[in-house]
Amino acid sequence: MAEQQADGVEADGVELDTTVLIEDPGPEVPTIAGTGSEEVARVAIVFEPSGKQVRTPVGVNVFDVASWNAIAVDSTCGGHGTCRKCRVQILEGEVPAGGVDARAFTEEEMQAGWRLACQATAWSDLRVQIPPLTTRPKASTVGVGRQVIHRPTVLKRFIELSEPSLTDQRPDLRRVMDAITDMASSADPMVLRSLPKVLRSADFQVTAVVVDDILVAVEAGDTSDRVFGIAYDLGTTTVVATLIDLTNGMPLSVSSMLNKQQRYGADVISRISATMLDPNALENLQGLAHETLDELTGEVCDEAGVNRSEVYQVAVAGNATMVQIALGIDPEPLGVAPFILAAEDYPDVKADELGIKVNTRARACLFPALGAYVGGDIVAGGLACGMDRDQRVRLFIDVGTNCEMILGNGEQLLATAAPAGPAFEAASIACGMRAAAGAIEIVRIDESGLHVECIDGAEAVGICGSGLVDAVAELVSVGLLDESGRFVSDERAHELAPHVADRLTMRGKERVFILTGDPVNGSGVYLSQRDVRELQFAKAAISTGWAILLEEFGIKEDDVQQVLLAGSFGSYLSPKNAIRIGLVPNIAASRVVSAGNVAGEGAKMALLSGSERNGAHSLLNVITYVELSDRADFNDRFVEELAFPIS
Repeated sequence: MAEQQADGVEADGVELDTTVLIEDPGPEVPTIAGTGSEEVARVAIVFEPSGKQVRTPVGVNVFDVASWNAIAVDSTCGGHGTCRKCRVQILEGEVPAGGVDARAFTEEEMQAGWRLACQATAWSDLRVQIPPLTTRPKASTVGVGRQVIHRPTVLKRFIELSEPSLTDQRPDLRRVMDAITDMASSADPMVLRSLPKVLRSADFQVTAVVVDDILVAVEAGDTSDRVFGIAYDLGTTTVVATLIDLTNGMPLSVSSMLNKQQRYGADVISRISATMLDPNALENLQGLAHETLDELTGEVCDEAGVNRSEVYQVAVAGNATMVQIALGIDPEPLGVAPFILAAEDYPDVKADELGIKVNTRARACLFPALGAYVGGDIVAGGLACGMDRDQRVRLFIDVGTNCEMILGNGEQLLATAAPAGPAFEAASIACGMRAAAGAIEIVRIDESGLHVECIDGAEAVGICGSGLVDAVAELVSVGLLDESGRFVSDERAHELAPHVADRLTMRGKERVFILTGDPVNGSGVYLSQRDVRELQFAKAAISTGWAILLEEFGIKEDDVQQVLLAGSFGSYLSPKNAIRIGLVPNIAASRVVSAGNVAGEGAKMALLSGSERNGAHSLLNVITYVELSDRADFNDRFVEELAFPIS
């Protein structure tokens, strides 16, 4: 699947019209009028000798278009315009030569159409000849079949400098900058604190460290093979850190832990409320976020044998509330109508402003947010899933207390958030628990009876979200739950499913279905009528959300070609049962796939490629947010979606 998607070919062999997107090129970019909204005009680029054609918004450089469509162009600097290896020939179309081209080619070569791909901006249709590779670009498969060309913005170069003399009295900083003019345009003033001593202790054989064209450090000796970054998924419940070797894109270690903010509540609303009621809560919550991030930093660095000072960049993907709290920004406006963000996009901040103790001049990249409840984690997930680059109609769903979703076909993208509540995390379920040892995760009913499977094969002590969905779906299938979600009468139960009917009993004054234990006395793990209602409310909120997106898009359920279930819950959810209860559109189960921790994958991509990082920010320009809370029809549609589909 990874190669097929990268090559622009769908699984059934149909050629896809692959689209790439970049940041808004500005007011000079032509637009298409008469479409009801201003759309960025697109141009076609044909790459020879393959003959592959792709479409892209005007203003994209040829190197990026090629890279994003898995067309290899020779380069060692990753498209920064410094190695001058990305030579291509413009066979048809106009691409004016720039100053960098003049240094790379002769006048005759430029007249023949030769340009550097990273400098060649596509303002009109082009036909481009790609020469054979002389070096092989490094690439990683990240996210959902995404090929990412390594273009990190952290660069290192070992330089051997001539020592000062009476005939060469250049200042130390000038001496270094003269050696890296193709890498850096300026220097962090703090470099000067240690520069004289480092140069002389290393006999002027040092390594320059450049981040985003700024010299941030000069290290003694050759440390060019020690370049690391950390990607964080800052979740409300769980925080995950992945240490990446930026020289080759390999993940070296991964660690996760519960967010230490849990003591203030399991969801973002509880934590926002805490800051409104307690004047010290925001500072305390910020400190707990910093503590969580830094503890994970120590774990991944220790496991891989990496010194914290060798980490020069981090990327953080989190929902809007988690990011604002980590930055010490009052989250109260996020929790009350009209739900306003402090900012949709943040500039990079120093890593230590998030409590992450790595290299003192390391920067943290923060993902932008589409709205108060569609935050940077969803933008990161959309990036990792290539929602803006695949022409299939795809629905991305991150199932949780707040369920975020994106619907799109590469050209048009819509997003929304639905208040699902805590049912899928089992917080409101009578025997609910997190996905840990002893949690029932699979429930199956067949002719031989009831079968349950627990995490780690342990004895059942509770039920987690995936087990809850399975249990309800199976009971609907055998008829013990009717369309309205009510348990049927004992008489009806023995008619429809005599092999499990005895498990339907009373526990006190409430009707329950016994999953494990003794049905006679109602002991063990059970599913109550109230549990079923909690799941109904959650699935109704989600299905109402995607149904409204489908309506806004002008399509029906069976037009959806793929559903991507994100997050850890999505990894364990049975596609068949998700369809059975109406949680996702009624399509073939094979089209419902687990996307995994795509928020973390998106954060990794931002570290591996400056172009991908820019792509995340450009998603703000192409995704339209649909607010559900102010829709007059939401409540009526929500009530309609409460019922379970009965086949």
